[in-house]
Amino acid sequence: MTAQLSKKGEAWSARFSEPVSDLVKRYTASVFFDKRLALFDIAGSLAHAEMLAAQQIISADDRAEIERGMAQIKGEIEAGSFEWLLDLEDVHLNIEKRLTELVGDAGKRLHTGRSRNDQVATDIRLYVRAAIDDIVVLLNGLRAALLELAEQHADTIMPGFTHMQVAQPITFGHHMLAYVEMFGRDVERMQDARKRVNRLPLGAAALAGTTFPIDRERVARTLGFDDVCHNSLDAVSDRDFAIEFCAAGALVMTHISRMSEELVIWMSPRVGFIDIADRFCTGSSIMPQKKNPDVPELARGKTGRVYGHLMSLLTLMKGQPLAYNKDNQEDKEPLFDTVDTLVDTLRIFADMAGGITVKPDNMRAAALQGYATATDLADYLVKKGLPFRDAHEAVARAVRACDDLQCDLAEMSLDQLRAFSSLIGDDVFAVLTLEGSVAARDHVGGTAPRQVRAAIARVRAQLAG
Repeated sequence: MTAQLSKKGEAWSARFSEPVSDLVKRYTASVFFDKRLALFDIAGSLAHAEMLAAQQIISADDRAEIERGMAQIKGEIEAGSFEWLLDLEDVHLNIEKRLTELVGDAGKRLHTGRSRNDQVATDIRLYVRAAIDDIVVLLNGLRAALLELAEQHADTIMPGFTHMQVAQPITFGHHMLAYVEMFGRDVERMQDARKRVNRLPLGAAALAGTTFPIDRERVARTLGFDDVCHNSLDAVSDRDFAIEFCAAGALVMTHISRMSEELVIWMSPRVGFIDIADRFCTGSSIMPQKKNPDVPELARGKTGRVYGHLMSLLTLMKGQPLAYNKDNQEDKEPLFDTVDTLVDTLRIFADMAGGITVKPDNMRAAALQGYATATDLADYLVKKGLPFRDAHEAVARAVRACDDLQCDLAEMSLDQLRAFSSLIGDDVFAVLTLEGSVAARDHVGGTAPRQVRAAIARVRAQLAG
């Protein structure tokens, strides 16, 4: 919109023969949620005013007045004394009306060469860019907290699972590093998405550009954008960047939810691998013995909330013709809530990681169940010259015998084991120990304690860089 504000604050009032109804005002207004864009809106307006003055579209005096007025408005917003008016519909008109009250005609000239369409697109990009930067810091903070936990338990043996069945021994440190890797990919995705966020739409005006001799590249440099959006229609109607951010956020929450599921299972008395500090748990209103892992449970639930926001944005955009449509007002609440959910969740999980108490004895006891070193015995036979499929069959028969005898492979005598292969010697018992099993996987990405510590050092170096 390029029209001037009326005395009532409505930019289009001269076009209409009757006022907007109060019901429509409430239905179409966005000010009470988009006011969080206020400081980004001010930053964009100041950059726009600086360019207009440099291009001699407005005077230097007008620019100075705009800057003076915006400084006062910013102070009022930060102090909580700014009056947000429903009649002014959104954050942009509220700020513009207040600016005009403070500086008069100079405030009315600010909107020269732009529309609310490219203005809001700029504000949202500035907001998402700042959110990504904050979230990357929080993701790396969570990774650092998990590294501490991994280092403390680089030698702590636990069962690794497939199909929720005991598979092979691993270390708890190695298990934590899996999440460090997941959240590391989340960092990469956020940083990659930032490249497409960081393009300036301002200057596209309503949809076709402007007749004024603007310098879009100057505004981009002032606001720290890498480039401008190169098509005015696309610039005002594109919300791909918000969808991409929400998709990256949904993956963050996927990883949070997987971790939450394990924490809940591990804290169950039937498993008893860990305990979570009391400050992250609650009790029961009727059962006094209960200690419920509410934080991971709630994070698991909030994952669906973020998924829903992604679907909302995808659905919002799928049927829109070019260029801007009022539908796009609905992009903000799901976007804002995605940011809030990610920020709060990552902050609390980094804190909670420091409140996890590991129970090594319970983990070790569980690793001794389910014949976790059976694969090690098969590998042992292969190294003795037996083809892997034959080794697999021999060990399967040994496991079945252990079932009948109700013992572990390591508890069988040498004679009992040799019944399944004559290649088995007295060196086999070193292979069948839990420590021997994890230590043998001594390669990049393996669970050997030496490799766990090397992985921790590698990630710490990345975080320090």
